[in-house]
Amino acid sequence: MTGAPATATSGTGAPGGSTAAGVAGTPRIWNIANILTMIRLVLVPGFIALMLVAGGHDPAWRSVAWAAFTVAMITDLFDGHLARTYNLVTDFGKIADPIADKAIMGAALCCLSALGDLPWWVTGVILGRELGITLLRFVVIRYGVIPASRGGKLKTLAQGVAVGMYVLALTGWLASARFWVMAVAVALTVATGLDYVRQAVVLRREGIAARRAVVLDEARARDLGTGDRCRRRCGDVPPEVAEESDADDAREETGSREPSRDVAASGEVRREAAAGDGAAPGAGRDQGDATSEDAAPRGRRSQA
Repeated sequence: MTGAPATATSGTGAPGGSTAAGVAGTPRIWNIANILTMIRLVLVPGFIALMLVAGGHDPAWRSVAWAAFTVAMITDLFDGHLARTYNLVTDFGKIADPIADKAIMGAALCCLSALGDLPWWVTGVILGRELGITLLRFVVIRYGVIPASRGGKLKTLAQGVAVGMYVLALTGWLASARFWVMAVAVALTVATGLDYVRQAVVLRREGIAARRAVVLDEARARDLGTGDRCRRRCGDVPPEVAEESDADDAREETGSREPSRDVAASGEVRREAAAGDGAAPGAGRDQGDATSEDAAPRGRRSQA
């Protein structure tokens, strides 16, 4: 999800116009947004260790764990904002950012449920929704991208606040308040999950309809030259298309007749030439016979 903007990659670099990022304008992997994402990934095992120190119920260690969780959630907000604002989008960020988000939230929920602070069904609902929507996005990605909604952003904020309150060892009215905050987070989780499913169904339906329309258009284009007369009788072809098709048919018929006339004309020329050639030898024979007849008397007279 991250990468460097063109201005960030325009420093000194290798000869030929390439920079440390490679080609000028290509987002670099090592940028501030990706670094924040990697910090969040590194914080996950550290957060788990802090949550389980001293049996997991020491208020001091839980406070340190809350600090690590808070840093991770804040970096989640900033790396996405930086990547979109400064064009720091990379393939690594697209993959690593959602993994880091699910990892820190899943680690916190599982630790809280393992310590008995949060029911397992809450953890199951939240993680099931997150993983299910992620898979759903990949399933319908060939039809389009499901955009992040305001409800989804509000859900993320509610989850972060609720889990953070459970990570802290709170007492009194704050301990009671965190229950209601978590209830709101669970409700938003379910509601936004259903809304994403609805969007995925609509997106898939529209994508299939668009593909069918393209196939039908291609089929009509192929059939326009062969079945246009039938469609004109059925009233499916506009008048201007029908006139153009008639003109094409007339040109095709004219073109098919002209070669026949040319062939016939050439045949007549050949027959006339053959007739002329046949008459010439006959005339030659007649002349030869006359000559021989004239020569014979002269020979006989000479003998006489």
